Amino acid sequence: MSLDNKFEDLFLNVSIKAAISTYPYLGKKDKIAADRAAVDAMRCELNKIDMKGEIVIGEGELDQAPMLYIGEKLGTMNGPSLDIAVDPLEGTNFAANNLPGALSVIAVAEKSNLFNAPETYMDKIAITSSKKGIVDLDNSVSTNIKNLADYKNSNPENLTACLLDRPRHKKQIEELKSLGVKLKLISDGDISGALLVSEEKYDVDIFFGIGGGPEGVLAASALSAFDCFFQGKFIFETELDKERAKKMGINDFNKKYEVSEIVSGDSIFCATGITTGDLVKGVNFDKDFVSAETLITHKSSKLKKIYKTKHKI
Repeated sequence: MSLDNKFEDLFLNVSIKAAISTYPYLGKKDKIAADRAAVDAMRCELNKIDMKGEIVIGEGELDQAPMLYIGEKLGTMNGPSLDIAVDPLEGTNFAANNLPGALSVIAVAEKSNLFNAPETYMDKIAITSSKKGIVDLDNSVSTNIKNLADYKNSNPENLTACLLDRPRHKKQIEELKSLGVKLKLISDGDISGALLVSEEKYDVDIFFGIGGGPEGVLAASALSAFDCFFQGKFIFETELDKERAKKMGINDFNKKYEVSEIVSGDSIFCATGITTGDLVKGVNFDKDFVSAETLITHKSSKLKKIYKTKHKI
């Protein structure tokens, strides 16, 4: 079973409205207000859609978030049952400081087909090719890079690796430098970082490192449409993390998840630019019009494109 193509425009509109609503808060140093604007707009638009929607990845659990919390029911309650994962404002610091790369993101799949990820870290790795065995989370950085270089009939010096610029990645960064790999270090936004492996035009060969678990699910949803390889393993730092995971049906704390286990069946993914970044341009107001760019994918219809919209204010 696949999602009706009509949902492409409906969820595209959701991410666009959330992005536009965030625009007035760019550079205002108030990431909470910016996030609230995106959340309010996204929730409002989702409730207009004929569906029985449920948030599986959102702003947190009910006691952490008043809206778009995990388990919240959305839509008119007419239509298909859908799982929804959202990050209304990916890159809150980017928006607060008017820096490149802020996005509004949503992924949708049929009921029980989108992984309900715990609010914890995830070790992840992604490459453009979907072929298994080239890279693996259990491999060393050197092994992964050399395997990828061999697969591409190239050398490590010709590869570009993207990862979050964090102290926890110091060892990996040093190893990459010793191999001569070109680095693309990002300060935030590991959804967009992972998506840079989706097409050759972004000139990123591999993305890896520790980032958000929910963000990993959102990235995997998009990468499934591009037929990319993605692997993720949740990191449970405390017993409380493990107890929460058990309640979500996770019992193997060392399991490595691949794309088909994170998002199965059909899915739609939308990421609208709030500020211009590597993936898409940001929201732009010009006299009586507002324009936006969105990366949209729909697995079953093989839709993968940058969708440009322009609306009269």
